[in-house]
Amino acid sequence: MSGAESTAAVAIDAGDLPMGGGLLALLRPALQLLEPGGVLAVNSLRDGLQDDLSVWCKVQRHEYLGHDPATGADASTTTRHLLRRGNLSIAQGHRETDMRLASQDGRLSAEQVLSAVPMPQDADATSGFAPRGAQVEPGGPRYPFDLVNRDHVAPPEVARLYDQAVESQWDANRDIAWDQLPSHDPDLERALDQVFTFLAENELSALYVPSQFVARIHPAYAEVAMFLSTQMADEARHIDVFLKRARSGGGGLGVSSATTSQSLLTLLELTDFTEAAFLLSVLGEGTFLDLLRFIEDHAPDEVTADIVRRARNDETRHVHFGQVHVRHALAHDTSLYQRLENAVRRRATAMAGAGGVPDALQDGLTILAAGSTSPPAVARGHDAFRELLDEMHRNRTKRLEHAGFTSEQAQTLSELHTPNFM
Repeated sequence: MSGAESTAAVAIDAGDLPMGGGLLALLRPALQLLEPGGVLAVNSLRDGLQDDLSVWCKVQRHEYLGHDPATGADASTTTRHLLRRGNLSIAQGHRETDMRLASQDGRLSAEQVLSAVPMPQDADATSGFAPRGAQVEPGGPRYPFDLVNRDHVAPPEVARLYDQAVESQWDANRDIAWDQLPSHDPDLERALDQVFTFLAENELSALYVPSQFVARIHPAYAEVAMFLSTQMADEARHIDVFLKRARSGGGGLGVSSATTSQSLLTLLELTDFTEAAFLLSVLGEGTFLDLLRFIEDHAPDEVTADIVRRARNDETRHVHFGQVHVRHALAHDTSLYQRLENAVRRRATAMAGAGGVPDALQDGLTILAAGSTSPPAVARGHDAFRELLDEMHRNRTKRLEHAGFTSEQAQTLSELHTPNFM
């Protein structure tokens, strides 16, 4: 016993606890502190405990090493039992010990957690919903997670983007000054209502598309699912506020075009996470940043400008996620560019007969930029709309280059982008 006793790394005081009366609540966690082969000392006042421990160790694949009287003040009443942890762990993985996250200015960020508990390169689908860092008891079922590789799922910036998203949430009921929304000329209001109808319809797609991937992301990369959840919360708020704006000025919802419907269906049908992040967030929502800026610049009142300004701030995060996701994936997958170009070309083929920007949207944006229906103003509004299309192309190209594409690749991808903007 002396050799085994000298190697005991952990000791517990079991008092008079029986095996079926609480001892296991001390015994099992103590064994989890040990590596397989490590020895646990159990100091007990209970007579005959060696029989129960010996049987339990056989069942649990541990080794009961024996017992002897303890030394010291309680030697006359205490027995020391030694157990060696078996190779078949009670739970897989290393137990977190001495984990003390230090707050910064009274805050604990997701970025700090990620720094302390890094994401694994690959994740095991049999760990279920166990949080990253938890020990996992073997024998659990395999979950239907198929996004299980860090380089294909989780850009390094995702925790920081999640923190920013949480801090930037706003309330469409409380934070918009609805009581200060003025009345406008009916023609201008109808143009606004059409634009906001289009925005809401496209934001519905931006809500539904990421929702398809959340359940496929392994919890080892939970920050990605958490960020996508904030993105969906943003989109839900945008849908809400856009529809309220369309219905608050005396008009109502406008037209949903076949072009828009066809374009958004091609997004909903995507099954590859990186392709979806690219087409939705980099190309689609990236283009929407310019559209929202255009609406803000030509908004006829501050309430309308405030709505699209807040939405644009949210969309900037979504675009940033798409950019860093694609850039990270491109750096680890040499075949990715061709897959992404193929995805854009498939979408362009599906939209081949759809024509240009939907007529109702084009007219709405022209009147919005004009500010009235007088012919000279409409001419200026038309010029502003044409300039918007050119600006969208220029800025799309810049965003694509920022996402890791060459200048030539960026030009090609931008020119193939859908006329529906999203």
